[in-house]
Amino acid sequence: MSAVGQPTVAAPSTGPGVLSWPGARETARRAGLRPLPGVPVPLAEALGRTLAEPLGALTDLPAFDTSAMDGWAVAGPGPWRVAGRVLAGRAEPAPLADGTAVEIATGAQLPPGATAVLRREHGWTDAALLHDRGPRPLTTGQDVRPRGQECRLGEELLPAGTPVGPAVLGLAAACGHDRLPVRRRPEVRLLVLGDELLTSGVPGSGLVRDALGPLLPPWLRAAGAGTPEVGYVRDDFGLLRDALRHSTADLVVTTGGTAAGPVDFLHRALAEAGARLLVDGVAVRPGHPMLLAELPGGRHLVGLPGNPLAAVAGMVTLVLPLLHARSGRTVGPPALAPAAAPLAGHRTDTRLQPVRRTAEGVLPLVFDGPAMLRGLARAEALAVVPPGGAAAGETVELLEVP
Repeated sequence: MSAVGQPTVAAPSTGPGVLSWPGARETARRAGLRPLPGVPVPLAEALGRTLAEPLGALTDLPAFDTSAMDGWAVAGPGPWRVAGRVLAGRAEPAPLADGTAVEIATGAQLPPGATAVLRREHGWTDAALLHDRGPRPLTTGQDVRPRGQECRLGEELLPAGTPVGPAVLGLAAACGHDRLPVRRRPEVRLLVLGDELLTSGVPGSGLVRDALGPLLPPWLRAAGAGTPEVGYVRDDFGLLRDALRHSTADLVVTTGGTAAGPVDFLHRALAEAGARLLVDGVAVRPGHPMLLAELPGGRHLVGLPGNPLAAVAGMVTLVLPLLHARSGRTVGPPALAPAAAPLAGHRTDTRLQPVRRTAEGVLPLVFDGPAMLRGLARAEALAVVPPGGAAAGETVELLEVP
């Protein structure tokens, strides 16, 4: 209590060096604006990486007129005389004369002279003649995929910066690519700090089980990084300083040691490693004592808080924008959704709240403290709650969780 009997109001967490949440994310993005070089790799190795060049078509797609349905390729008006069969993958079929038809399979090349495809369920035969019994008269071009319907040779299909997912691989293969030019994956070194951490077994007697070693690497890979190398560093200044000095990774991510406790050596280790602090504290809850530093040689370090949910807040605030920029990955507009119920906020800082989606909007999940993961394990996204909170019906930004 104050001298006049009123509650003491805590000072805002926006002092010198502390950036707003949007400002910190933009600083991290700008720090990564030196995309890594491109390298051609086989399709099987491109998944999860980022296109270094636009994806162009090496052929028309489809490369020839094809049937979109099982049935008959017909020439001119019916009835038609059936004169054979065309299957996919066979040599170019013979031309069709008016008044004739051939049985055809989906995807098979249309014979020259064919004007339409009559679906199997719309045709019937008597003797040697095929008749149309469809609900509407057959029209020219019906159920035909004409050559170049999807793209033409040389057409740009996807821009550089597109993340390579399964559909991108399929499109590239369909257009004739065996290799794709993609950005080199950023190499990441994850250093988990602390004497109290166990890597197996049930915690107890002052020890806790490390949750971040299993949690963060899959998230880093989903963001485009290579397979992160995970190391454990005890609460020893010399060990931490040497780990930073000797790492050659594009990005070092540490957990813990970002505050001012008796064994929080990260700031001192960064100073001795010749690092330059770009972010030293962010007005976000949980996770405000996070940091971003530039290491010698243009590499970077992100220091995450040691509490699990706070570390995740640091991931989405600093690590992901930096990794996306270094990978040359194009990031679309933010996802938005209404709040289905009020979302409690911090008085002065942005809050990242685990939520699930409903038909009415997003709902907050319980067990959302800085040291908790139970809410995050059920979450479909993190809602970006502005200072002061968000009322029911108010639109909030959503950050996807892998």
